[in-house]
Amino acid sequence: MAEKLLEIKHLKQYFNIGRPNQVKAVDDVTFDIYKGETLGLVGESGCGKSTTGRTIIRLYDATGGQVLFNGENVHGRKSKAELKKFNRKMQMIFQDPYASLNPRMTVADIIAEGIDIHGLAKSKKERMERVYELLETVGLNKEHANRYPHEFSGGQRQRIGIARALAVEPEFIIADEPISALDVSIQAQVVNLMKRLQREKGLTYLFIAHDLSMVKYISDRIGVMYFGKLVELAPADDLYQNAMHPYTKSLLSAIPLPDPESERTRRRIMYDPSSHHYEENEKVEMREIAPGHLVYCSEKEFEQYKAQYK
Repeated sequence: MAEKLLEIKHLKQYFNIGRPNQVKAVDDVTFDIYKGETLGLVGESGCGKSTTGRTIIRLYDATGGQVLFNGENVHGRKSKAELKKFNRKMQMIFQDPYASLNPRMTVADIIAEGIDIHGLAKSKKERMERVYELLETVGLNKEHANRYPHEFSGGQRQRIGIARALAVEPEFIIADEPISALDVSIQAQVVNLMKRLQREKGLTYLFIAHDLSMVKYISDRIGVMYFGKLVELAPADDLYQNAMHPYTKSLLSAIPLPDPESERTRRRIMYDPSSHHYEENEKVEMREIAPGHLVYCSEKEFEQYKAQYK
């Protein structure tokens, strides 16, 4: 059995936008991430997937629930030294490679920022050697170190962002839609780079995206979010072959195929949330319909899903 690195238990992230309005961006979400795996988190814009990632890494304080990293409560009270130690173990790659790099800093200073904060280099020479090594690791070269972000393409900037995340030698990386702002031709390069780094360094990823085809390529398991709820969680291949929740089926039906004939006949499945009619006291929760395959459903739906499962 793989070792759990991260345990998310009943996580809630609510935003007050003026009484009595409250947005439940993340609403009672529970899942685990195991060491060395990639968990993909997908859903439409506004479903709460990025907010989940940002709450896990403490960019937002959780409204409720727990995030346990190696058994330690991420959102518990922590001293500056404890926070510093935690920040080294968990890093984030951001969506926008143009906005996430300081335009006034050289690439060397951007990458070395974490090295400086955590005192990981004993001298300026060691610092620059580490920067050069990281640049080469992500497919750039040491001549890039003294340049500024505006001199690079989107794909190169995202490589710099990955190098910055790797600089403190983290165990876990949250990749928040790291390829959505890139050209399709560059997306595969960045994803292949992340897969290689995972193999070489034993990294664990939470890969957040809305492109289901790319998520399947990189992920071991996939979680599907809808309006703050996790509605389905399963191994990647199983989710594609045996999607159970109507919303997951709707997402899968929207994936274009590189075949003009099948594209002409492809029918999009539209998800109608009103199709779920729950009684006031009916218990709706994540239930396991097959080993490792969980669906958010009532007891009645659970029996139906089990009967449908192939």
